[in-house]
Amino acid sequence: MLLADVAEARDPTPTELKLSDLDNRLGRVEAVVNNQSLLELSRRIDELEAQLRQLRGAQEETQNAAEALVKQQRDLYADLDRRLGALETAVRTAAMSRANSGGSSPVESSESRPAVAGASSTTSGSGAVNAAVDDQAAYSRAFETLKAGNYVPAIAQWLDFLKNYPASKLQENAQYWLGESYYVTRDYDNAALVFKGLVNSFPNSAKAPDGLLKLAFCQYELKHLAEAAATLKQVQSRYPDSDAARLAGERLAKMGAGGGAAKR
Repeated sequence: MLLADVAEARDPTPTELKLSDLDNRLGRVEAVVNNQSLLELSRRIDELEAQLRQLRGAQEETQNAAEALVKQQRDLYADLDRRLGALETAVRTAAMSRANSGGSSPVESSESRPAVAGASSTTSGSGAVNAAVDDQAAYSRAFETLKAGNYVPAIAQWLDFLKNYPASKLQENAQYWLGESYYVTRDYDNAALVFKGLVNSFPNSAKAPDGLLKLAFCQYELKHLAEAAATLKQVQSRYPDSDAARLAGERLAKMGAGGGAAKR
C-alpha cells in the first residue's frame, strides 16, 4: 500500500473535525441570514406595493374631484351663456317691436318710464330721453363687459348702474346680473346678498325665480345645506311652473330628502 493511500485512510484529527464542524455551522448560518434577507426584502416589497395602491387611490380621487369641478364650471358657464342669449333676444325683439310701431329709438320714451331719482317732474321731453339713453347705454356697457368674461370690471359697472339709475326699469335685470357676476367669481356671500335683495325687491319680476334659485345655489356652495334645501323648496312652491322650479327639484334630488351633501 502506498503512503498516500495510508494518509487518506487515516482518521481526521480533532482540529480537522472542528474545522469541518465550523464550516458546516457557518454554512447553516449563511443560509438563515440569506433567508431572513429574502423575507425582509419581500416584506419591504409588500409595503411599497401597499403604498403604491394608496397613492393610486388618492390620485383617482383627486382626478374625479377635478373632473367634477370642471363639469360644474362648464354647466355654470353654459347656464350663463343661455341666459345672456335669452336676454339679447328679448332686447332685439323689443327694439324691433318699437321700430315697427314707429319708434326711432331702442330705448323707452319718457312717458313709459319713471324719471331718474333726483330729476324734476317738469323735466323736458329731451331731458327724459337723454336720461333713458344714459341708463340704456350704461346697462349695455356693463352687459358687454360681462359677456366678455371680464367679471370684476362688470361688477363695478353693475354697482355704478344701480347707484346712478335707481329709478331705471332695468334695475331688476342689473341686480340679477350683478349677482351672476359675483357668483361666477365664487364670491358667494355677496352673490347671496344680491339675489336675496332682488327677490325681496322684485318678487313678481321675471328674474325672481332664477334669483331665488341662485340664492339657494349660493347657500349650497357656502355649505348652508339646510337653508339651501329650504330655499329650493320655496322656488318650487312660489314659482311651480318655471324652469327654476324644475332645476330646484333636480338639485333637491341630488342633495337627498334631508338636504344633505349632494350625491356623487
